[in-house]
Amino acid sequence: MELNRIVSIKNMLAFMLLLALCSCTVSYKFTGASIDYSKVKSISIAQFQNRAAYQWGPMATMFNETLSDKFVQQTKLEQVRRGGDLHLEGEITSYDQFNKSISSDGYSSLVQLKMTVNVRFTNNTNHEEDFERQFSATRDFDATQSLDSVQEELVSQMIEEIVDAVFNAAVANW
Repeated sequence: MELNRIVSIKNMLAFMLLLALCSCTVSYKFTGASIDYSKVKSISIAQFQNRAAYQWGPMATMFNETLSDKFVQQTKLEQVRRGGDLHLEGEITSYDQFNKSISSDGYSSLVQLKMTVNVRFTNNTNHEEDFERQFSATRDFDATQSLDSVQEELVSQMIEEIVDAVFNAAVANW
């Protein structure tokens, strides 16, 4: 009888602990932005043009929207057309595909897609942070797939990577 009571108490304590753990959640969001909002209040982002020799129509629009969205979602900066405390401008300078590996039959087995964006950043409140830099990203795909079938997804992934790098260089001081 005493043993049943001890087991019952242990089961009740375990249940209460499980209930407490399941009902508690911790949410933490780290954006990485280190902006002094007392000095920096706005950002202007010029439209990045696609100046790459090889063109894919939606790429510039996708890049511009993703870059703008990143600053809207992760900062409190007001986006203005011109004259922002921070200013980003540049162009997509290359978009190419390369055979990355050759199979035993002599044909390409893996293709690499590469995108490069040249970015000019101006901090009108602290020009020591200004820079001009190139950011690149690559993605590989199986050569049995056509570029048309994978292009949108891979370009989207490369844009996300480049936009994250630009954001970190501009406002995260990493």
